[in-house]
Amino acid sequence: MSNADQAELDKFSALAHRWWDPNSEFRPLHEINPLRLEWIDGLARLAGKSVLDVGCGGGILAEGMAGKGAQVTGIDLSEKALKVAKLHRLESGAQVDYQLIGAEALAEQRPASFDVVTCMEMLEHVPDPASTVAACAHLAKPGGWVFCSTLNRNPKSYLFAIVGAEYILKLLPRGTHDWAKFIKPSELAGFGRQAGLELAEVMGMTYNPITKAYKLERDTDVNYLMAFRKV
Repeated sequence: MSNADQAELDKFSALAHRWWDPNSEFRPLHEINPLRLEWIDGLARLAGKSVLDVGCGGGILAEGMAGKGAQVTGIDLSEKALKVAKLHRLESGAQVDYQLIGAEALAEQRPASFDVVTCMEMLEHVPDPASTVAACAHLAKPGGWVFCSTLNRNPKSYLFAIVGAEYILKLLPRGTHDWAKFIKPSELAGFGRQAGLELAEVMGMTYNPITKAYKLERDTDVNYLMAFRKV
């Protein structure tokens, strides 16, 4: 069975045509992309690496990593999002191979194939995040990198990511996230250990509503990123 929630796929598919509009519902992704891209590149040195972007959506991060000189494959289970990604590829000339397949299925086909595997802003949208992390680990080469990002589960994240981002600041459409599906850093680290991954770095991402700017820092209370190495 596919590790996907059809309601989640439908929700993002309905917005897919706006993926590359920096003033749309995907504006936060456009604004955080330079931060997460530089963080990934700083650790993994993307140039010349084979990279897989799991849950690539419209290809914002995938194209960014290709721009750093990586050989990028992007996978997703939303046909509409992939169509948008492929159309944008024609405009940008980005060298990205997009495929309609889930991480678990690809892991069976191509184990230990990638120097770097990214799974960003997706784990909180799947029924079994541990299965996705395990698939990412299986897809990475020995010594390879696995990067994940998601949302912490605590009262502060409910206030900031649900009430603040969706209802007050309207950074995201209402219903984008389900707080019950948020993942504590200890839980994500545990998923990694179970999959044979070694935690290399944890980084938080914060948003200042006054300056309307995101930045990476050590505060992992709401948004955070984890870097793993495959043992």
